[in-house]
Amino acid sequence: MPTSVIRLARFAGRLLPALAAVAALVVVFLASIVVTDGAGSGIAAWLAAVGVGSLAALWRGRRRRASRLLPFLPVVVAAALTASVCIPTVPTARRYPPALPFVATQHWRLPTGSRVAVYHYPPAKPGTRHPVPFVYLNGGPVRGISLLDHRFLQLLAHQGYDVYAYEPAGAGRSDLLPMGQYSISRSVRDLAAFVDRLGKGRVDILGFSSGGVVLTRALADPHVAARLHRAVIAEPGPMDGPTAQITGHQGQPSARGLVPTMTGPRSTRVPRYAVAFGLMRLGLLTPDTGLVGQAEGDNAFTAADLGSDTASAYCARDAHRIPTEDAARNFSFSPAASLRIQQTVKDAPSLAPQLRRSRTPAMLMIAECSSQVRQWETAVLANDPAVQRTQFMPGVGHHIWNGLDDNNDRAAAVITAFLQGKPAPLPNHPSREEIPAFLRDHR
Repeated sequence: MPTSVIRLARFAGRLLPALAAVAALVVVFLASIVVTDGAGSGIAAWLAAVGVGSLAALWRGRRRRASRLLPFLPVVVAAALTASVCIPTVPTARRYPPALPFVATQHWRLPTGSRVAVYHYPPAKPGTRHPVPFVYLNGGPVRGISLLDHRFLQLLAHQGYDVYAYEPAGAGRSDLLPMGQYSISRSVRDLAAFVDRLGKGRVDILGFSSGGVVLTRALADPHVAARLHRAVIAEPGPMDGPTAQITGHQGQPSARGLVPTMTGPRSTRVPRYAVAFGLMRLGLLTPDTGLVGQAEGDNAFTAADLGSDTASAYCARDAHRIPTEDAARNFSFSPAASLRIQQTVKDAPSLAPQLRRSRTPAMLMIAECSSQVRQWETAVLANDPAVQRTQFMPGVGHHIWNGLDDNNDRAAAVITAFLQGKPAPLPNHPSREEIPAFLRDHR
């Protein structure tokens, strides 16, 4: 056998145990992160891994006088690798998006303690002004209002609506809350407090996606529902724990998997945030983890971190022309607070008994290429007797008003017809009686 091959085999024989030791220490570090919930920005876990590695190196080197330092090499390598998880690469104090050039940002302190960013689009034509104020609840949860949504709100204002929107606590330009205060019930209380602070009587309200969940739960609370004139629930998520457990079918194929993932910087390529967000998503770290603070996590998270979620909001036929929903400087999403609110929805008991007593006139909007589980949507229709019409929106995905073709105008026509008590532009489909057939046809 050639000498070079022998030397290579000996080198591999020494290298493989060292690599195995490094991998073992990384596993110890990650396990310690989970056990300590990332205490001290991960330093506690790092010290634990280095300590375990040092003890093991001392034990291995106790009989190797000539090479006592060699067993410490894997410890040094593992310490250097894992240290990157403990060092912030973005500011740890919250950085808020800059002011928007086309609408003033107001900040309202609500009686609940939340301080939220508020946007007002007055009716462009006072002569056609509708008497009831219009309030928008955006999706997320705990995500800033996108520029795409702002353009849709401007369209409604041009049609004579007095439009108000606010970013939920922790999102966009709104102030953060202590992590333990985020919950779906807090979101409902904030909605009631916002309407009271507005001081214009009952309001028409549009809730989209997770905003639709907040609205659905508000309709089930008579004290909150008394503040609402008419409600439009668009593409809602699960309204309670039993609904969240449903694993059903979705709409027609979306663009997920048909286009490359979003380009641009992403936090999940940085070891610190890849570990933090990954373990939180798996439920191995709490949203209030000591590894990454809420403000730092918000600063780090980018639109590209959403991956294929954006594509899933569009029909497959639109895969080649998915619009840019937001600007990097305006984008804001709180992964930890969002997970916290989603967990409170999953922990919530059935809402159906309360929702069946709802009396606020409501409309449900369902997209043809919806990425939502169909039963999340039909559960609202089945349990809310005040849902007067359902509008199945052809040719659009989860983000119904998306700026493509005439989709914004079609969505506005459906919404305004209901708010004004005019005939629906589309058939009332599915009706309650059609729910079984609707679900069967969308398998």
